[in-house]
Amino acid sequence: MVGCVIVHNNSIIGEGYTSPYGGNHAEVNAINSVEDKSLLKSATLYVTLEPCSHFGKTPPCSDLIIAHQIPKIVIGCQDDNPEVAGKGIAKLKTSGCQVILGVLEEHCKMHHRRFFTFHHKKRPYIILKWAQTSDGFIAPKTKEEKRPVWITNQLSRQLTHKWRSEEQAILVGRHTVAQDNPSLTVRDWTGKHPIRIVIDRMSKLSKQYAVFDETSKTLRLTDAKIDFKQPLAKEIGSYLYTENINAVIIEGGAQTLQTFIDENLWDEARVFTVAAVFKDGLKAPEFKGQIISEHQILDDTLKIYANN
Repeated sequence: MVGCVIVHNNSIIGEGYTSPYGGNHAEVNAINSVEDKSLLKSATLYVTLEPCSHFGKTPPCSDLIIAHQIPKIVIGCQDDNPEVAGKGIAKLKTSGCQVILGVLEEHCKMHHRRFFTFHHKKRPYIILKWAQTSDGFIAPKTKEEKRPVWITNQLSRQLTHKWRSEEQAILVGRHTVAQDNPSLTVRDWTGKHPIRIVIDRMSKLSKQYAVFDETSKTLRLTDAKIDFKQPLAKEIGSYLYTENINAVIIEGGAQTLQTFIDENLWDEARVFTVAAVFKDGLKAPEFKGQIISEHQILDDTLKIYANN
């Protein structure tokens, strides 16, 4: 979401962020929040992404800024969407606004990384996620029930549900559904369930599995939707782009995760390592990445990697 703050005489008089799809943009919400609109004529508007200049689901934000005669606009980064791509900045400058571009630019690009990945690479921002034992296994060799084997602690599990609420979709392979019967929903956190995506080439999975209930929308990736003879991760990324999915968490299984790794089609990996030892079982994926943060969650270690 884009963020916007309006300042007058070093005091914040308005702020806003992007509404859900089809609703007001950040600038509109920020301007609407200002009680005394007369102050806008001598205010500064700060926004993380270039104001739009075209009619989409809503009117152009640059037109609203101009209409309220806000004299100074500070923009974090330019919008590379071809429908905008500098046109909003040009319109503001032509109207007489002072425009400053590139303030905290790298921070803003990081914040909008899903948006930029979607428009630049024509695919979703891809997050890999798994938990592994200290000896490198993600699941035991055998198990008695068809349900997920949780090896992380309760706080780590809660965090993964928070992540689910923050992303648009979550994806697993057919074997994960058949072996674990996961629901792939948000239960330990308050938020919206992600779209569930299941790789099921031959439509072998029955509707009895939890991912096909009415809790959330589910997309089944079959031969009719993607070409399984082509690099699979790339095919999935391209298909999800056509479905307007801008971010997806890949939660398993090991083969599905390794497919995205082997095709080098991932942006971020979130890996929990726990103290438990399996000695045998399903090996964790093998990959290389740059550690960008590390956290201790009780006795679990979480490392977040970026794809170099």
